[in-house]
Amino acid sequence: MAVKLRLRRMGKKKKPFYRVVAIDSRTARGGRYIENIGTYNPLTSPAQIELKEDRALYWMQQGAIPSYTVRSFLRRKGILLKLHLMKRGLEDSAIDEEFRKWELLQLERQKRLEALVEQKKRETAKKATAKAETETELKEEKQEKDKVSTGDIESEVKAQEKESVKKATAKVETETELKGEKQEKDKVSTEDIESE
Repeated sequence: MAVKLRLRRMGKKKKPFYRVVAIDSRTARGGRYIENIGTYNPLTSPAQIELKEDRALYWMQQGAIPSYTVRSFLRRKGILLKLHLMKRGLEDSAIDEEFRKWELLQLERQKRLEALVEQKKRETAKKATAKAETETELKEEKQEKDKVSTGDIESEVKAQEKESVKKATAKVETETELKGEKQEKDKVSTEDIESE
């Protein structure tokens, strides 16, 4: 019988929850298992992983093969490191010391990742403020251009109005001159008629 360490799906529809189990490799995913050695909840942020370290080590020493996902869980918890150190034949004190060093490295790594996340947040905030400033500057420039262009249009309209007024006054003046000339001609013609 080949034993595997793999996930067994539990939970409701669209709300998965998994058990990490030692199971016969020929059994279905939701089938009967030998032993429950932990849980995995992917819905929390970050995902919650709980493993029984001693039972996982026991099954690994007996030859159980973990699935890729369970192997990543074991690596994250440091169980694979302990198994490797045990296989090398180190004493428990040396294994504990190596494990503490590994935990410190993991804490430093986590701090670096958090610092990078914070730095990226600050950079995006700077970019957003710079973008907002440039947008406001562009809006102000556009408003100034609109004012200038509306001022140009208004001056053109005023110039056209002045020209049309000049043309109208010139037309009226010519009409009055023509009327005056016509009246004089009429007077002259009536005087000629009367004189005859």
